[in-house]
Amino acid sequence: MTDSPRQPRRSRPVKVADQIKDWVVERDLKQGAKLPSEAEMIRLFKVSKGTVREAMRILEAQGLVVTRPGPGGGSFVGKVSLERAKSLLANYFYFQDLSVSDIYQMRKVVEPELAASLAGQLAPDQIAELRRLVRQYSEPAGSPEEERDQHIASLTFHAKLAEYAQNPLLAFMVSFMARILTDLTVYRRLYEPHNEELRARGQRHQLDLVEALEAGDADRAEAIMRSHMLGAEALMQRQEARVMRRFIAE
Repeated sequence: MTDSPRQPRRSRPVKVADQIKDWVVERDLKQGAKLPSEAEMIRLFKVSKGTVREAMRILEAQGLVVTRPGPGGGSFVGKVSLERAKSLLANYFYFQDLSVSDIYQMRKVVEPELAASLAGQLAPDQIAELRRLVRQYSEPAGSPEEERDQHIASLTFHAKLAEYAQNPLLAFMVSFMARILTDLTVYRRLYEPHNEELRARGQRHQLDLVEALEAGDADRAEAIMRSHMLGAEALMQRQEARVMRRFIAE
């Protein structure tokens, strides 16, 4: 029988930060609720002033606590923004050497579900916004920079769909996938060389999808998105392989 790996020891401020979070959750405190004073926290958690201050700095860095000076100031329950949450998670995956296949394994699961859930649920201005995004890459790119911008606009279309979702967890997963694929495209220059098939096929699928969403056809919307994901995965894998071959040759 092998010994289980040792868990790293957690410092006292980290433990107190977790206790403060538990204290907030137990009382169902919402964003903007005022937290106890430093002296009250020292009594509540039976720790030193330095430990409380360090614990609060940890929570502030996480975006869970906001401190305001002056009259009426103090520490308040904060809320982690969507962009901050995606940035923190993206920093983690930056060191995981993600591939196109890794990303599309998740996209093929969540994006067809998102498309089906939005069918018949979008307002006219939302449909118009989706069409506006698709128009940004209606013509072949004339330069590598334009190619990059078209790739990013195509992914922005998916992030916009996520923005319209009613399920916050589904919305986060889709928008996060779009974020890390955008980063991957830029960092690894996956927009080079020019790939007209990828642009034309993606635009056609997205236009068809908007029509299905507007018509309220959930089955068709799901099928279109699934086809889009499968085709885009194959084309992006080829693009990634071409970029790597060029990199090795150079």
